[in-house]
Amino acid sequence: MTTESAPTDPTQADPVPAAAAVPAAKSARSLAWTRRRHSAARFWRECRTHRAGLVGLAVLVLIALAAVFAPLLVGSDAQSVTGAPGDPMESPSAEFPLGTDQFGRDLLGLLVWGARMSLTVGLLAAVLSVAIGTLVGITAGHFKGWYATVIMRITDWFLVMPTLVLAIALAAVMSGTIWTIILAIGVTTWPTTARLVRAQTLAVESRPYIERAQALGGGHGHIMARHVLPNVMPLVLAQTTLVISGAILTEATLAFLGLGDPTSVSWGGLLQDAREAGAVSAGHWWYLAPPGLAIAVVALAFTLCGRAVESVLNPRLGASR
Repeated sequence: MTTESAPTDPTQADPVPAAAAVPAAKSARSLAWTRRRHSAARFWRECRTHRAGLVGLAVLVLIALAAVFAPLLVGSDAQSVTGAPGDPMESPSAEFPLGTDQFGRDLLGLLVWGARMSLTVGLLAAVLSVAIGTLVGITAGHFKGWYATVIMRITDWFLVMPTLVLAIALAAVMSGTIWTIILAIGVTTWPTTARLVRAQTLAVESRPYIERAQALGGGHGHIMARHVLPNVMPLVLAQTTLVISGAILTEATLAFLGLGDPTSVSWGGLLQDAREAGAVSAGHWWYLAPPGLAIAVVALAFTLCGRAVESVLNPRLGASR
């Protein structure tokens, strides 16, 4: 006597593997987030050992808070010419700690408002520059061949051309707005980032796991987005902090030359106003020194933070702490 097993209904699948897949996926995600948190905590512990980087970070936090809360600290009418509270070119006093400008406005209030413009332009221009450089560097390092040759020759052309001259040319032919300045700085300062990212991409793609990913069917987009980009991000992060200081200096230079946004107050614009008002020949140092020192301090603070981040992400640099 033979027993026949009941036919299996293909529409009735075993629910156990599907149910087990959900906790497994959640476990993988939680494990990934745990690793990210541990990496961030380790990164912060390493950064705290760099005293110069901490000083730069503290300075940047204070200036950023002053810029964000400028309406509360100095009032929203600090930029008004018609409602200026003082007389033109007053020297520093108890009422006006940094004196007044040619219209009688409080220079301390203008300095705080100028931080908004300078920091915004510096950050956005640096992000644009690093984004272009990262895209060019990764694609040139991945595809190689004629594409890499052409794109790197274009990069070399941008490298040998004076960045400031190109930015001045772009800012002069376009409308004088904040977006023009950001675009002019961003599209002229990316070649250095592209060179660095391309070199790192070539190093990453020479590793064996890239060959295994290609053998398993990974396409160009998968290789660049899932394998190359995460490995070059530490370099990109360090480069961003260093590019910001240069972008702030370039914005101040363009504003000093009269190519900035005339409707906004910036540190470079204050220097231009001081020059036009004859503060240099008249010896009105309080009109020149504060915005110049603010530009130098912020650029130095970003440089210190960038060097600290670069030293943590690449210990072989042997940067002093």
